[in-house]
Amino acid sequence: MVEALRSYDSLILQMVVAALLALSLYLPMMAGQLSLASPGFYALGGYTAATMSKGLFKAEDGHFDVRKLLAEMVVAGLLSAVLAAIIGALALRLSGIYFALATIAFVEILRVLSLNLSITGKAVGIFGIPQPFAEKLSYALVAVPLLLAAMIFVRRLERTRTGRSFLAVREDELAAAAMGINLTRTKVLAFTLGGTLAGVVGALDAHILNTWNARQGTFDKSILLLAFVLIGGTRTYLGPVAGGLALTYLPEWLRGRADAGVLPHWVSEFINEGRFIIFGLLLTLGCVFFPRGLITPELLRRLSRLVRRRRRNDRPDAKPSSRVGSGAPS
Repeated sequence: MVEALRSYDSLILQMVVAALLALSLYLPMMAGQLSLASPGFYALGGYTAATMSKGLFKAEDGHFDVRKLLAEMVVAGLLSAVLAAIIGALALRLSGIYFALATIAFVEILRVLSLNLSITGKAVGIFGIPQPFAEKLSYALVAVPLLLAAMIFVRRLERTRTGRSFLAVREDELAAAAMGINLTRTKVLAFTLGGTLAGVVGALDAHILNTWNARQGTFDKSILLLAFVLIGGTRTYLGPVAGGLALTYLPEWLRGRADAGVLPHWVSEFINEGRFIIFGLLLTLGCVFFPRGLITPELLRRLSRLVRRRRRNDRPDAKPSSRVGSGAPS
């Protein structure tokens, strides 16, 4: 079992990271904000971890303590939170597509800066980031609990007064304002939470990849993360997680089917060369036939009712109670 997991260690970690980044995009969408800024904060978190591990937190005798990695994740999250709060306070005066364009501009500004600053290694990037684990699969000990913690946090957030404020703003800003909800504060908080999570994930992924450069935070990644959320579902936290996991696995699964040798040669060639075309077609069909995503609150409620019904049916029947004076002959 462990050997099988080791052979897929990179794919497993990519799936977990994709699910976390999709959640970071889902958080501002809870408040009705189409934000594409997560790759920017993700890149910032990665550069923070890379520079700290190469400078402040140097490896001692070839060993890099995992506690230093956790400290870098905390610092990256704090820096991303401060920057997200500043940008949110300025950019959230915009709405709709104009806000989305502003977040795209933010990602591009960070990318250009990273290409020209010496602290980020310019176009070459930062290589040889210290490794706290001997095996890459061991990063799952940090990545998987982080995903579970993020899921629990978002789930509980949806049930709090703050989370309900997010949802009210998403559904109708005028009605939310009439109910006394501070629109600016609510939107900035949602945007900041998403940026914080993306920064923490970037710090972790910098060590996983062992290198960090300007290609990590691009507009292409913004669109990919948006696809995770739209296909997975935009009305529940499980949607982005499922979308990130499944759509990260899908291209590799297609490549595996092509390399298995059971398909005709021309089909294998098409899948190998055009699996991302198939990926794009599936995304398009998903948006057309599942506009709210594959996982919706209605689907979860139906599944919950089905599970409860099956549990009731699986219970042993109660024994019939004996009645005195039933009229039977003695």
